[in-house]
Amino acid sequence: MVYLLCYIGYAVALARAGHHSRVPIANKAPGRSYSRVLIVGATGGTGRMLVAQALDRGLRVTALVRDRSRLETDNPHLTVIQGDVLDPSTLEAAMTGQDAVLSALGHKRFFGPTRILSEGSRNILRAMEVHKVPRLVCETSLGIGDSVGRMGVYYSLFVIPVILAFYFWDKTRQEQVIARSHVEWVIVRPGALTNGPKRGHPRHGPSVGSYILTASISRADVSEFMLDQLESDTYLRSAVGVCS
Repeated sequence: MVYLLCYIGYAVALARAGHHSRVPIANKAPGRSYSRVLIVGATGGTGRMLVAQALDRGLRVTALVRDRSRLETDNPHLTVIQGDVLDPSTLEAAMTGQDAVLSALGHKRFFGPTRILSEGSRNILRAMEVHKVPRLVCETSLGIGDSVGRMGVYYSLFVIPVILAFYFWDKTRQEQVIARSHVEWVIVRPGALTNGPKRGHPRHGPSVGSYILTASISRADVSEFMLDQLESDTYLRSAVGVCS
C-alpha cells in the first residue's frame, strides 16, 4: 500500500511537470532546407543511428561526442567534435553554421539526482539562439507529461519509479526547458528502445502507447522518425509519442 501511494504521487508529479501537447497542426513542409545538422549524444544507441541515417540522406553532420574514439570518422560529410553539453563553449563551437539540431542526449547515472539532460538542453538552446539555428528535434520518452502510464505496466510500475526515477524527473525538466524556448522544436517520445531493425511506419501521435503491454520501438525507427521531423511541421512545438 505504501509503495502504491508513493507510485501514484510520483506518477502525478511526472504528469504535471512534463509537457502537455496541443493538437497537432496540419502537415506541411517548413519551407526551408536543412543540409547541415548537429547531432548531440551521437555515440549512444539512437545517436549512432541518427548519424548513419543522416549521412545516408546526404546531410552534412557534426557529431558532438565526449569520446572521439567511439565514433568512426571516415565519412567526408561527418565532422566529430569532442566536448560536453555542460560546457557552453563547446556548444558554441559546434553550433556554427548548423541548420538544425538533433538531440539523443542521455547518460547512465540513474541512481542519484541529476540535471544533465535539462542543463545540457538549456545550453543547446542558448547556443542555438545565439547562432540562429532554427529547429531542434529532441528524444525524450513516453511516460512523462500527458503520456504518463503509456509505457505499459512493467515500466510504469517498476522500471520508471524504481530504477529511472531521477532520470525521468530530469526528463520532465528537459521538456519544460525546450517548451519555453523560442526555437522551432519537436519532442519525440519513444517507447522502450530496442536494437531491432528498421521496420518503418511506426505509430505516432499524442495518444500512442499502452497502459498494459510494454510499448517499444527500435532505435532505427526512432531515428528515421526524428529525421523526418526536419521536413514536417505536423508536430511543431509539441511532444509526440512513437512506438511500433
